Amino acid sequence: MPANYVEDQIRFYAKHLRIPTFGDYNEILRRMKSDSKFEDILLEIMKSESLQRQENQNRRRLKAAGFPYQKTLDDLDLDRYNGSITEIFLNELSSCKFIAEKKNIVMIGNPGRGKTHLSLGLGLKACSLGLDVLFKNAASLSTELAEARDNYSLGKLEKRIQKADLLILDELSYISFNRHQSELLFKVVSERSERGSVIVTTNLPFSQWTDLFENTTMVAALVDRLTFKSYVLDMNGESYRLEQTMKTQ
Repeated sequence: MPANYVEDQIRFYAKHLRIPTFGDYNEILRRMKSDSKFEDILLEIMKSESLQRQENQNRRRLKAAGFPYQKTLDDLDLDRYNGSITEIFLNELSSCKFIAEKKNIVMIGNPGRGKTHLSLGLGLKACSLGLDVLFKNAASLSTELAEARDNYSLGKLEKRIQKADLLILDELSYISFNRHQSELLFKVVSERSERGSVIVTTNLPFSQWTDLFENTTMVAALVDRLTFKSYVLDMNGESYRLEQTMKTQ
């Protein structure tokens, strides 16, 4: 039987069985020793297939997360926080144990303090650990929820949000919400209470959240749910972006 025919058949069945790495076995054979046993070669091909699947799954998780861009925790300058966020504490957060424990993180600080950077870094870390993450700008999510309600697809969107192991709600501070938007956002957060983790970044202290939502009673309940079993990080200080701009000038 011609060698090319056999190779074509291997590739065909590899594609049919959805094990594409097996179709590229020649690449693995070149890396193996000439006296390698069949089981050693098979094991190496299976390892390669497993790694490829993990990479594909991670790519799918990153795409589904909806990160606006990528920032790693390694790039975060801890010196700017004057000891309020230490390397030990950051390592604890980056273990993503807080997600397993259904805890939340609320980051409060003025613009340019790395809140979004830190939330993105933790989100990327969670994805690499096989967790489902969803990143949403707070204002955009409120609009998306309202449109889904009007299009009778709210249940589908809410189910997708609740399915995420970690929901990142970025920039809860710039735009106030009407009664319907407030109720929809509150429902999303409250339904995750002790069921799934939330990271919130905001420029406003809790006392000023009444400027965002019409219902003050709802604000109290929202803060109560977010801060229960949570980390509240005070990240106020000099703007890092402004500092970098001044240096370049």
